[in-house]
Parts: sequence; C-alpha cells; structure tokens
Amino acid sequence: MNKPQPLNHTREQITALDKDLLALLAKRRELSLDVARSKEVDIRPIRDTQREKELLARLVKQGREQGLDAHYVISLYQSIIEDSVLNQQAYLQGRANPDTQKQQYCVAYLGARGSYSYLAANRYCDRRQVDMQDLGCKSFDEIVQAVESGHADYGFLPIENTSSGSINEVYDVLQHTSLAIVGETTIEVGHCLLAKASGNVSKIKTVYAHPQPISQCSRYLSLHPEFKLEYCSSSAEAMEKVIESDDPTIAAIGSTEGGALYQLEAIAQDLANQKINQSRFIVVARKAIAVPEQLPAKSTLIMATGQKPGALVEALLVLKAHNLNMSKLESRPIPGTPWEEMFYLDLDANLSSESMQSALKELERITRFIKVLGCYPCETVNPTQLSNSQLMIEPDTSRAEHASDPTEQSPIATNELMRYCKKYKQDATRITSGQLQVGDKQFGAIALISLPQDSALYSQKAKSIKEAGFQAVVLEGLSRQQDATANVLEFKRALHQFDLECILSIEHEAELKLATEHGNILLVTGKQMNNQALLKRIGSLHIPVILERNTMASVEEFLGAAESILAEGNQQVILCESGVRTFNDSVMPSLDLAALVDIKAISHLPILVNPSYASTSNTLASHAHAAKQLSADGLILNFSSATNSFTDELAANGELLRSLYQ
Repeated sequence: MNKPQPLNHTREQITALDKDLLALLAKRRELSLDVARSKEVDIRPIRDTQREKELLARLVKQGREQGLDAHYVISLYQSIIEDSVLNQQAYLQGRANPDTQKQQYCVAYLGARGSYSYLAANRYCDRRQVDMQDLGCKSFDEIVQAVESGHADYGFLPIENTSSGSINEVYDVLQHTSLAIVGETTIEVGHCLLAKASGNVSKIKTVYAHPQPISQCSRYLSLHPEFKLEYCSSSAEAMEKVIESDDPTIAAIGSTEGGALYQLEAIAQDLANQKINQSRFIVVARKAIAVPEQLPAKSTLIMATGQKPGALVEALLVLKAHNLNMSKLESRPIPGTPWEEMFYLDLDANLSSESMQSALKELERITRFIKVLGCYPCETVNPTQLSNSQLMIEPDTSRAEHASDPTEQSPIATNELMRYCKKYKQDATRITSGQLQVGDKQFGAIALISLPQDSALYSQKAKSIKEAGFQAVVLEGLSRQQDATANVLEFKRALHQFDLECILSIEHEAELKLATEHGNILLVTGKQMNNQALLKRIGSLHIPVILERNTMASVEEFLGAAESILAEGNQQVILCESGVRTFNDSVMPSLDLAALVDIKAISHLPILVNPSYASTSNTLASHAHAAKQLSADGLILNFSSATNSFTDELAANGELLRSLYQ
C-alpha cells in the first residue's frame, strides 16, 4: 500500500493548480473578446446556442472520460459561458457608444459602501474594467437628482426582487425623470445576520435593516419574536449602526461581502424566505444609448391607456400583432388622477427595430400618454441545457413508455381540424359545476389549498372561503395525506355544506383513482401536462377537468395536450395559465399574459389564470386585474397551509375578488 503524501504537500499542489486554472480562465476571457471583435465585423448574434450545446456535449463526454460528473461539468461551464456572453456584450456596447467610455465612472447608489446597491454598481463597473467613484445617496430621489445635475454619470436603482417583488417607489420616481435607462444588472442577495466578532444570535435584541430585507427574511424573523426591528434607509446604514455601537445585543441584516467592509461577522446565514434570492437593478443616465443589433435588447416604456373598456387589451394586441414579447407588466397609480393607472412594460426588443418602431406609432395613436424610458442590453443569460441523451443519463421509464408510440405524440402537429379551435366550435364553451361557472362571459373564483391537518377546521375554512367570494376549492397534496380518502370525504362534505365545488389536484398519476371517485372536477397539474396516457384516461371520463400549462410548454404544446383529452370524448376542458420559465427570472415563473390573449383568439375553451406562482404580494392584484381585463374566465388563488397566513391571505384575496367583480 502506497504511503499517502504529507497534507501540506497536497495542499501546495492544489494551490498551484488553482493558480493555473485562474490563468487559463483569464486567457479564455481574452479569447472571448476576440470572438466579440469578429462578431462586430460580421454582425452576428452574441449567442450561438447550437454551438454552446455542441460544446457542452463534447465537454460532458470528455469529463466522463476523466471521471467527472456531467452536472458538475455543465454547472461549471454554464458560469463560464455566462461570463463570456456578458463580457462580449459589454465590449460591443462600449464600441457602439464611444462617447460614454471613460476610465472612471461616478456612480450614485442607495446607502453607503457595503449596501446591495453598492455591490451591484461595483460589479457593473468591474465588468467594464473601469474604476468606480462612488456616491452614496439617502433616497431614490437623491440618486436621480445626482445624475440629472451631472454630479454622477450613472445611477443605480433596484427595480425588483425575486422574493419581495417590484419596488414601487422606483417606478414612481421613473414617472417624473428625464433620465434614460441604459443598463441592468442582477445580483445574488444572500442575507445574513451581521454582528461584531463577539456576537451571538441568542444575545441579539435589536436588528437594524432596510425594509426590503426585512420583508424578504420575514420567515426567519418570525422565529425570533424577541428581535426588535429598526428600519434604516439602506443595508449600509444598518451595518454602520452596529459597528459604531458598543452594544453587543444589536445586529444588522446585510450581505457577507458588505459585512466584511465593516469588519462584521455573519452569525446567521441564508435568512431569506427563498433559497435563491436575486435583485435586479436598472442603470440610469442623462443620455440614451444605442444597442447593437447583435445584442439581446430590452426596451422599457410607460403608458396610460385611459379608462375606457378594453383599452389595455387593445394596446397589448398591438404588441402581439408585431410579435413583441412583453416580459413584464406593472401598474402604478397616476398622482392627481384617482383610479387611473400608469403601466410599465418591459419588451424583449431593440428600440431601433422595425417592429418596435411600428408598434410605438400605433400605440401613440391609441394611448393617452406613452414614453420610452430606455433601450438597453438584456443581461439575463439563460443557461444552455442538454437533452438526457446528450447528458448520457437514463430517461424516465414511465415517460419513455408514453413517448415510444409515435401515435402518442401531441396532435397539434397534424393538419386535422383541432377540437379546441374556434373553427371547430364557434360559440365559447361554458362549463358549469354547481355554483361554479366559467367561460362564455362567466368569471369563476377558485381557492387552492392543502388539506388541513386538523379536521375540526374543515367547516370553518369552508365557510370563510365561501364568504370571501369563491365558488370552488382545489385540494392539493393528496398523496401526502396518511388517510387521504377519509379526509377528502370529510372535507368535501364541509365544502358542499356551503355550496363549494370540490376540485382534486392530480400531481401524480396514482392520485387519479381517488380524484375521479370523489372530485367534482379534476385539476391536472403542469407537471403531468405531457403525460399522454393520463390525458387519454381523463379524456374517457365524463367529468370537468382543468388542465394546467407546464412551465416549459409552448402555447401549441399546451393546446395539443387539451386536444388529447378532447379527442377521447371529454369536452369539459378548462385551461389554466400559471406561469412559464423565461430568460428574465430563473426562480419565479413569469405570468404569460400574451399567451392568454393568443389562446382567447384561437380557442373556444375557457381559460383560468393562477397568478400565485408568478406573483409576489405586491404584484398579485395587478396580475389578477390584468388577467380579468384580458378576458380570462376566472382565477385560481393559492392559500398557505399555515393558519395565520391563511387568515391574512383570505382577507386580501376576498378584497381582491370584490374589486374584480365591481
């Protein structure tokens, strides 16, 4: 047996290898800029996803020969590809706007050094290899004023967070400034509890933080009711209060990097409600920029449509007509004009493109007010994915069985007249089950909950849901119940006592038997949308079914799944849009309102919208109202299983429903 070499010697070898790896990564980055120079001449897109797939497939194969796991290789190279893409974009952006190129930028941001805004600004400047002269500000208005007055070249404004949603104060500031949005950047937000070296969580009595981190860490803070929360204008101010005090019972919420600038240690980490927590910042400047056509561009505009019926729908149909994808829709009240909203839109398009220019001309004719806030490179780099065969991973056998027969493929690809089409049935389909009616100008409201553990709460919860304005309840998580059949029967009796329809969710194929025996309506979750065998079995039943769209499915694939049910004879199909994965948000899905418009134009089937997965508490109402305006046939709203959260959500959702029915 060979004697192992001394640990110090092994560590020295690893250190030498790490140094070599860093040198190779730096060399690779230099070569990627040579690629950008070539694309500048040939006018080719920054990304070549087909080449990226071929590269990853080759690297996975070579990695396996070296004993490296495929997912390890892919995760490593996805980061390298993202860095390469963003560096090439920054290079080409600088070449297209030579007047903006400096050795140093003065950047205004919220708070002081160590705040998340500071970290975002620093990363933005590092990417462009320029020095940053930082200008900390106490408010968003102060940031805007610093740039407008010329004291700063750029201003950094946080616009949204994957946990707490949109930052409304920034949207309000954008209504009244002449500045242009010239960039964006997204950073990972890792909230920690920061204290001096001798700090201990058990000794902490007071926590300083900006309101946003407090909202994003609400679950952790609820576990420590002994903490007294003190609000600060920024995370940097919170950290300053800790470092300047001799009180060992105080702490701040901030990042590890920010805490290091103040000699603070993280005594508790990963405080955020969501495991992956990201904040997106926009960059504003006095002058708009030109975005090269090779770069993926985003254009942001604001508009007021007026209060006439269908005004927003009319505007969104203009975008659809010009094949423009809307990746974000936000509404804010217009000061001095009660009950009228200003809409903020992010469009995945270059302002200089023909389609964008034509759409703007049409929108100018039909809106009361419209203004372009800026066109800038989109910095969301969607990871390149490989198929199972490319990963050399064994496929799911159940899926393989369903897909092995060519006749099992989605019927959307055939040329026959589809049963979901308006050409097949001109009149809108209305589906009725008890008090619930959806479709043909009937708007339904459905609550989605997990079956309560305490059966004593069944009647109370059913009564509360009915009083809030719902006509039906979806029960999910059937397979997680120890005595599912008995519990479902008991809760169903409570629902029927208050004229509420019982909808049972099918997350796994094994739940179908219980759902068909005891549900008034079935809900096929998005995870099962592509399960052709399950869809055919449901198609042979005479029971209404809600089909939820898979987060990775196109509209064609979604309607194809509905066709699979209709083709077997069951014509009581209700569609449900719950959000899709996009380039703009790797954590939360995005509500695809454009798909809602498309489906209403194509199909006679009723369609519900569940905004709960793609919305935060700040955006849920806006998304619900937008869905109603776009002629959705009803809503599904999710409820927490926690008693306290359920009560709060019930009050909020009840108020939302009342506003929708007005």
